[in-house]
Amino acid sequence: MLRRFMKTERLTSSTGAGTLSNYHIKTLMLWECELKPTSWWTDKLNLVRVCVKLLHTLAAWLNNSYLRHYFITSCNLFDTFENLLYTRYTTANKLMSIDRQLFCKWCIFSYIYECAQLCPAELCPSSVSSFLVEVDYFSKTPHDRMHHIFTLQNALSAIIKCRLDMSPKLTYLLFFVTQSTFMTIISNRSLTLRSCLYCINGLAKTDQVLCVYFAAAVFLHVAYKTTKGSLTHEMLDVLATACLQSNDARRCLHARHSSILSLHQAATLMKVAANNSCSTVQLIEIELSKAYLHRALRCTDSASKSIYCLANVYLAVLHYTSQDYQMAIGHCALVTRSQDHSQCRSLVVQGELLHRIDDHIDSILGLTVFYQYIRADVLNDKQERRHVSVFTIELFAHYLHVKFLSDTKCCQFPQTSLADERQRYRRRFCNSSKMFITDVIIFRFTNNTRFLSNDRMTMADGGEIKSLIRPQLDTSKLVELLQQSAVDYLSVAVSNFDFLGLGNLTITPDFKAAYAYKCGKYDGCLQLSMHNVQTLIINRHDTYLCLRLIPEFIQLLDDDIVSLIGLAVLAKPPHHSPNSVHIRHVGIHQLIMSLYLLTQCQIKLHHSVTSLAGTLNYVWLARSNIGQTLKDVLGRFGLNTSVILDQHVLKFVEQMILRHMSVSHKR
Repeated sequence: MLRRFMKTERLTSSTGAGTLSNYHIKTLMLWECELKPTSWWTDKLNLVRVCVKLLHTLAAWLNNSYLRHYFITSCNLFDTFENLLYTRYTTANKLMSIDRQLFCKWCIFSYIYECAQLCPAELCPSSVSSFLVEVDYFSKTPHDRMHHIFTLQNALSAIIKCRLDMSPKLTYLLFFVTQSTFMTIISNRSLTLRSCLYCINGLAKTDQVLCVYFAAAVFLHVAYKTTKGSLTHEMLDVLATACLQSNDARRCLHARHSSILSLHQAATLMKVAANNSCSTVQLIEIELSKAYLHRALRCTDSASKSIYCLANVYLAVLHYTSQDYQMAIGHCALVTRSQDHSQCRSLVVQGELLHRIDDHIDSILGLTVFYQYIRADVLNDKQERRHVSVFTIELFAHYLHVKFLSDTKCCQFPQTSLADERQRYRRRFCNSSKMFITDVIIFRFTNNTRFLSNDRMTMADGGEIKSLIRPQLDTSKLVELLQQSAVDYLSVAVSNFDFLGLGNLTITPDFKAAYAYKCGKYDGCLQLSMHNVQTLIINRHDTYLCLRLIPEFIQLLDDDIVSLIGLAVLAKPPHHSPNSVHIRHVGIHQLIMSLYLLTQCQIKLHHSVTSLAGTLNYVWLARSNIGQTLKDVLGRFGLNTSVILDQHVLKFVEQMILRHMSVSHKR
């Protein structure tokens, strides 16, 4: 209130020596909060009384040319006033002349009246403003004074009610505009590693809902870019940064040309994935680990040969985890068939990075830790615990190869027989010059385990194995996981948002329903869409619920609606403007999208004509209610949308229903 008063009365300025500023007022509040007891602020609470006394305190400090900085003891914020005697006394006299009557008049006419002007006419009638103009709080007649006080109270109640009614809607509209602008900028300008880090650091200081929404935006953007081309270094680092919440841009940039650093990036993601519970994000981290390992293998620096075996072992583990058994066996075979392991002996397989491929690994690691602690205690040698949860690369690759060959799910790949591979493992173990206790225990376990025989398999040479190993990561699974996770994040972002002020309106995001339909989950899509349609039509809040179909969102839709979007854009090409980033996108009401999905699901699930007739009634209601509201709402906030699909989609839905009803009637 003080800042507003000082600004409207022109007692503050952001520039110039010898003028008051907002910082002086902040310092005043800090000192007074410390010096005044709680009762001074709370007893007989009166905003006007408190503000007037604070202004007088500021005037007294100004007369003395002394206002000590709250944090820096030796700093006087009024030292610039010492040589400006006239300005100092003039400003101080203005502040001292302010009494409760003057402040009340300012509060009514310069503050409350402006608040009334900001309220929409339908929620705050114009009569409220006229009440404020007519108020003469300082009338000498007691009867008139009481009348004006009563009038003022009614006006204030109306304004407060207006603000309370509008607050949730304005908050939701602000949320919609923020996320819409956010996603549009990402779509138009594309994310880079630096811009991603900037957004992560900035959003961490604001709202958690926007952090979740940004993660969804990153997933959709990377999925869209990867579908159009390949998983570039930039998109790979952006995605890894979003998953790990890392801020080490320099390491990411250096890792693009370093096999060791790329291997380190993969190891970091593997460790996070191994510690996470089973989720879509965990599967994304596994796919990212594969991508970094493939990049490490493609590097041609001096360390590339030393990481070759370790990268293939980790790839074998990751492919087995994601149930790609042929690739798992292939990567194991690349290591076990290798003739030279001298360059990779300085590296080891980290046990903590191994996602639970079986219970035996966990048991072996636990036994190893137990054994090492007992041995260190008996021998009183603390150095024995240096390498506890690690394996020798070559021996561990042999173990994995035996394990995978014994798994009935892995018997579709040409390879050596299980008996031959166990013999190779035994021979390599006996000739090994370096091993850890983990290697001994795991070999002992393998040697004493009876595996199912698969001796029907024939020997495959190295060339055949390499021809079946994909040189690059297959990104189709990653794209699918990113889309699925983005839909889940969008649902979380909206469900965490407070819709209670909109008449307990709880709307499931249409992208969840749309993606369910695209994936063939018609029952789930039907349930979500029906809930959306009924809620939106009954509550009549469809004006605020609209979708902007930028390319990142379009990838979540089915072919029919995407074709309709393309035809609409071709029929009305977007107007290009060099100064706008919101021109080329398409808009549609959430109600219209839900009606489209509802109709498609009813037809796919062979619903009755009666059910489709009910949906047709919803279509006619939507046509009469929607109008141009979406375009008006977006235009009010400068979010220009070239193509509005409402009428096109409604016509398409109507024709689908009528055609299906006609065919059903003939039958």
